[in-house]
Amino acid sequence: MTRPPAPPIPLWPLPFAIAALFTVAAHVALWLSIRDGWIEGCVPYLEGCTSISRAARHGLGNHVFRLLVLPCALLVGLHWWLAARWLGNGYRDVAWLGAVAAVALAVYATFLGTDGEAYRFLRRYGVVCFFGFGYLAQLRFLRGLRRRADAGSKPAAAMLLVSALMLGLGLGNVASGALVADDGLKDRIENALEWHLGWLLAAWYLLHAALWARVRARLLLA
Repeated sequence: MTRPPAPPIPLWPLPFAIAALFTVAAHVALWLSIRDGWIEGCVPYLEGCTSISRAARHGLGNHVFRLLVLPCALLVGLHWWLAARWLGNGYRDVAWLGAVAAVALAVYATFLGTDGEAYRFLRRYGVVCFFGFGYLAQLRFLRGLRRRADAGSKPAAAMLLVSALMLGLGLGNVASGALVADDGLKDRIENALEWHLGWLLAAWYLLHAALWARVRARLLLA
């Protein structure tokens, strides 16, 4: 007697979980660091008083951040692998770009809060590679989406807008580093832009979840 096939698994909860974990990890770490006196109370989106890394570098906030972000890195890699499969042939690089981003995020979270020049190097380039390779995966995904009937949907258009805003923030960060002479002001601008970039990244994954929910994307199990 043959077993009935397993029901297909909807894909939208995966990017939704990534967005939720990112958001909760950063803001809970910020709240704990303020509560425990590691940083002063402030609104980093407006004041640029601290970076995401500094907010999650010490005490209980560091442990909570790593506890949430490390499994999130695994979800990021799985998400981009499934996204490449969903796009079809010719987009295997989406999976590879996503895998590099996932490993970079895991390295960043693992060494956040550790001392030493080597660890500082791993943290710095971990977060740079995470955002950089993740952004390239987003662009390749959007390019592949244009070939599908889903490209005209509202979530897809919003994803393109969010990616453009992320690029604008990146250029703004470079411009502030070159044009602002005051080091304190430069740090505050960079910190604020980092929080806004993190918010846009979470928004992109939420929109991806909405897209997959709209088109009823499923994973078929043998």
